[in-house]
Amino acid sequence: MARARTQYVCNECGAASPKWQGRCTECGAWNSLIETTLATAASAPHRYEGLAPGQGVVALSAVPAERIERLDTGSEEFDRVLGGGLVGGSVVLIGGDPGIGKSTLLLQALAHLSASHDVLYVSGEESAAQIAMRARRLGLAADSLPLLAEISLEAISAVITGRRPAVAVIDSIQTLYSSALQSAPGSVAQVRECSAQLTRLAKQFGIALVLIGHVTKEGTLAGPRVLEHIVDAVLYFEGDSHSSYRLVRAVKNRFGAVNELGVFAMTDRGLRGVGNPSALFLSQHPSPVAGSCVLVTQEGTRPLLVEIQALVDTAHVPNPRRLSVGLESHRLAMLLAVLHRHAGLALFDQDVFVNAVGGVRISEPAADLAVMLAVVSSLRNRALPRGLAVFGEVGLAGEIRPAPRGQERLREAAKLGFAYALVPKANLPKKPIEGLEVIGLERIDQALEAAWRW
Repeated sequence: MARARTQYVCNECGAASPKWQGRCTECGAWNSLIETTLATAASAPHRYEGLAPGQGVVALSAVPAERIERLDTGSEEFDRVLGGGLVGGSVVLIGGDPGIGKSTLLLQALAHLSASHDVLYVSGEESAAQIAMRARRLGLAADSLPLLAEISLEAISAVITGRRPAVAVIDSIQTLYSSALQSAPGSVAQVRECSAQLTRLAKQFGIALVLIGHVTKEGTLAGPRVLEHIVDAVLYFEGDSHSSYRLVRAVKNRFGAVNELGVFAMTDRGLRGVGNPSALFLSQHPSPVAGSCVLVTQEGTRPLLVEIQALVDTAHVPNPRRLSVGLESHRLAMLLAVLHRHAGLALFDQDVFVNAVGGVRISEPAADLAVMLAVVSSLRNRALPRGLAVFGEVGLAGEIRPAPRGQERLREAAKLGFAYALVPKANLPKKPIEGLEVIGLERIDQALEAAWRW
């Protein structure tokens, strides 16, 4: 009996190597090579039978630019993250920690869509009885929702080809296997092969395909990185598992805005969209407290008000700690250096802790000014005025740079009752905003002077 041939495939870029090595020669990732079994020559020619035929070369002007029709999932927040709803022929990959609500959200969406469209729920982790129990517990009207408990790619492809549903959900892609490969389900080769064939089926028949993906302990999607490249949208579940709130963020979307954020609340009836998410990220203090500053951030097309909290305390160790939750730790160290150089505030002997309230993760540089004001407020033990909102990027020279969509941020702050705003000078509104006093800043020392003027 011939010995099965193996090769080592990089989990990050998909490059193959005949032997294991500590670092991938293509992308430079360390410890990313995983042993996989090669497909036999006899099975290889039959793996792509029945898929969409190739098209000839066409001119761009000859391609009709039609308006994309979207399917309403029944959840306004989910539709927002998708860019307005599901698109026929698109492939969406959703990842998140175990038990965070991926299957619940998609089961709710399919239950809504099943009333007007042909849908299919494929489960490789739960039995049909378990899914039925969950649907009844959530009170979903999904009596006609088709279920398929199967992990064989060939069997699933046959059902999809026969039914041709408008929307199909695969829960999860790591549980599927193809008989053309000898490796186990969840391996790099199996995930890559199954996702590629399902993607071709979705493009061929115009099916909106949603794949649920597992995540590693680092929080990234398990399997080869090529999985994120071939799909049209990648969504991540965020949030603390001990909290009842869930955040769904789009990190890739060919049909909508990137970094769009959807906010959900986990209830006994499933996930429900939150209409005013800014209220979740603002702590209700009876009186102003030191170390707290309200940031107006932009998540996709939505402005959000988030409270940034800072705690500055005397360090009792030779190396003071710099810890940030929901913000970039390297950027925090840079902002402390800017405060020392351009504002004369020495923090080399202080522990600095910064937190974004509500479990939201903020990556945009427009949070710099709010972080610095919160740190200075805690250092001086002096609270910022009530009703103050800020945003702006701070450069290494101490200048305050403008942020995109400044007018929308200011209107959101005024709508929520804020009376004062500190913004970059380039973001000053052309027309006064009713009920909001706005001050434009050019440098960080001006911000420290203006913050306590009220």
